[in-house]
Amino acid sequence: MNVTLRQLSAFVALAKTGGFTGAAARLHVTQSALSALIRDLEQALDVQLVHRTTRSVQLSEIGEQFLPLAQRILDDLELAKHSICDLKSLNAGYVRVAVPQLMACTLMPQVVAAFRQKHPKVEVRLVDCMVEDVAPRVLTGEVDLGVGPARAVNEEFVTLPLFDQPFLAVFPEGHALGKQAQVSWADLARYPLISLRDDYTRLLNNQLVSIGQRALEPASEVGFMTTALSMVASGLGVTTCLPYAASLLDLHRLQRRELVEPTITRQFFLYGRAGVRLGPVAQGFADFLCAYFNEQHAHAS
Repeated sequence: MNVTLRQLSAFVALAKTGGFTGAAARLHVTQSALSALIRDLEQALDVQLVHRTTRSVQLSEIGEQFLPLAQRILDDLELAKHSICDLKSLNAGYVRVAVPQLMACTLMPQVVAAFRQKHPKVEVRLVDCMVEDVAPRVLTGEVDLGVGPARAVNEEFVTLPLFDQPFLAVFPEGHALGKQAQVSWADLARYPLISLRDDYTRLLNNQLVSIGQRALEPASEVGFMTTALSMVASGLGVTTCLPYAASLLDLHRLQRRELVEPTITRQFFLYGRAGVRLGPVAQGFADFLCAYFNEQHAHAS
């Protein structure tokens, strides 16, 4: 059975107009072409759908029962076309984005709010997770996109640079470091350092040692930066952080200084799966992210 949409459209038009002349005019085809479409449909279904007379066309009993089914198929197709148009114009749909937990509770809500102002009908589903889990979630298809710091990736990923920020020294109010206009890594090392476990400290130490600086020796290591900031606010030590977490630093009434000698920055990327074409909504959000951070960088310059 090989039923086409043109055949279904011809049948529905014929049923609604009651004659070949009106149906052909509605579909902008010749009467002979319309007749051929109806004949081909009947042959494909192996039934008679219409009774033809010299004056009129009447649906057979099977044709009467088939009409609402054919109309539903055409209506569903039209609805699907409208849905695709909505997705392409970002008037519907959703995008799933994996982001590190700290970014999910500081920077990304601002980005999502800015995106929603332009596209209020698109849902951005943030998946907050450990930094190390961002890329794997993208690779498995659990999310459409990921935003995170530079990590060793392979040809399975596509990455786009978004922004980079310098590390800050973070300490409580009244701390001795607050008297300094600048804080060096050596200055920071004189106080109990609360750092993140896993790759965070190792990556920092790789950069410090590569330029002849002393490696950091944390007094405590925790899993989340939110924990480190709470510990610093309680006077248990100092930590390092990035400027995008300023809202949390203010919440805990923590002071900060840019770390120098050397200035070390961390670059953040947009992660996608290689060989997988993004849908219109995910691509629209990806384009928005790149434009958003380019504009932020331009204003900061």
